[in-house]
This record gives sequence, C-alpha cells and structure tokens, in this order.
Amino acid sequence: MPSSLPPVTAIRVFEAAARHLNFTAAAEELAMTQAAVSYQIKLLEERLGTRLFVRRARGVELTEAGARLAPAVLRAFEGLRESFAAFAVTSEHILSVSAVTTFATTWLVPRLGFFQLAHPEIAVRLDTSNQLTDFARDSVDLGLRAGRGGWPGLTTHKLRDIAFSPMMSPALTARLGPAPKPADLLELPLIDPSDSWWTDWFRLAGIEAGDIEERSGLHLLSQHLAARAAIAGQGVAILEPAFFREEMADGRLVQPFPLLASSDWGYYVVYPETRRPPRKVRVFCDWIVTRLREEAATPPGAILSDEA
Repeated sequence: MPSSLPPVTAIRVFEAAARHLNFTAAAEELAMTQAAVSYQIKLLEERLGTRLFVRRARGVELTEAGARLAPAVLRAFEGLRESFAAFAVTSEHILSVSAVTTFATTWLVPRLGFFQLAHPEIAVRLDTSNQLTDFARDSVDLGLRAGRGGWPGLTTHKLRDIAFSPMMSPALTARLGPAPKPADLLELPLIDPSDSWWTDWFRLAGIEAGDIEERSGLHLLSQHLAARAAIAGQGVAILEPAFFREEMADGRLVQPFPLLASSDWGYYVVYPETRRPPRKVRVFCDWIVTRLREEAATPPGAILSDEA
C-alpha cells in the first residue's frame, strides 16, 4: 500500500458513499454529480489496488476491503466534524478585540463589565496595543483605532472625534484663584508639555504659549498615566474629558475651562471588509456606538447608569 495519503477529495467521497451505501445520496450531500462520485471512487480503488464497492440494484455494498477501511475513515471524518463544530461554537462566543491603549484603559475597560452583563454569551478577549492590527495574520475580530480613518481593506465606523482640554486636581485648581484665565495655566507645572495638544489648545484660547514644548515637566505620553499624575496634584494634564467622567463626577479631576480643542483625528471601530460581519462583531459595534452616544448626551460630570 502506498505510504502517502490518497487525494483528500477521493477519501471524502469514499466516506460519504460508505455512510450512505448509495452513490446518488453521496453525490447530493457533496454537491457533485453521480459520475464525479464514481470517478473519485475509481481513482481511490486504483490507488489502493483493490475494489471498495460492489454495485447492487438499490445502491452499493462494501467489499471486504472497503469494510475494513470504512470504520477508520468514518471515525476520522466524525472527529473532524466534531472539531469544526466545536471551533464554530467557540469562535462565535469569543470576541477578540485589539484597542489602542488610551481608549482601552480610559474608556473601554471600565465599561466592559456592562457589555458582559448585557451579552453574557460573548466573552471579550482584549489586547491593548498602539500597533495597527494585521487582520490577515492576527486572530483579531475587530480593532479600535485612533487616526483619520480610510484604512485599506477595512470597514470603518467613526465612534467620535478626539476633543481635549486641560484637567487638574481640585487642590491645584484652587491655586488659579477665584477668576482664572487660560493664561494662568502657564504658571503651573504642565504634564507632557511636548504634546502638540497643548499648543493647539492655547492657540484656540487665543494665547501665545511660546516654546511650551521645551518646558520641563513629566513626560508620560499616556492619558491614563497623565490623569493619575494630575489627580495626585503633580501638574495639569491635557486630556479628553469624555474619558474621565467618573473622576470628574467624584471630584478627583476638574476641567477648569469649558473650551475643547479638537484635531482631524478620531476613534474608529474597524474590521475586515466582508459581505456581513459575524453576529458577535455586530453586537459589540452596536453596543459601543450606543454607549458612546448616550454618554455624549449625558451632562458633563454625570455618570451613566449600567443599564446602557
């Protein structure tokens, strides 16, 4: 007997024919013609050097050789069916998400429990990274990205624009006095002074900030870390207030001026272009869009209930 495996198509046809004991039924199951089934069986018999079936009036019967081969082949294909069925179930109920660090740590993680309560049948596997996901290589269902959109080969849904403003602790805010002005912030330590957001915000406020990027100060390059430093009173951070609603509501962070600056960047949910994304992706996208919309409609500093 040859040591190499016969053609998989021929083995698959043999399995179906051995299970049905009917070439016509096997052809219907495999979406093939009866002639194609007979041809594949003939190829396999020639490869093995023995007859596998005997034709009868109402179908076929296995020869002695076919009867010896059939049980192992049937078990193998049944194992494959069970494995693929289990994989399909697992794949449908585990959602793999890749998210940029800022969005993941400041917004998504504190709210993921609400998604799990609303959809207990879907488990979220989260990877935080600022590297763009390669959907052809990585086992990721969808990504949450910051940028200008328009990534080739991906379906994109814009979640919201990026809008930022200085934020600080109540104790540091008190140092501004009873009638603070935006220029007064230049007298306080700034966190991440090299961040271009500072220049953009001061320009919008009508203030010439000079060489602000050359100032000394904490360089954390993360909104999550900058917010922690600001809460500790170590300086003024340039943050997205929408990400720190709870901290504002409980008085740990203060936005001293209502002025919000923005850029041409935004946050997007992305996934490969397909005819129709799987249910778990659609469910998560609907949830995140709804949650963000409801939070945007909630007054600043207020906490949205966990029923969203």
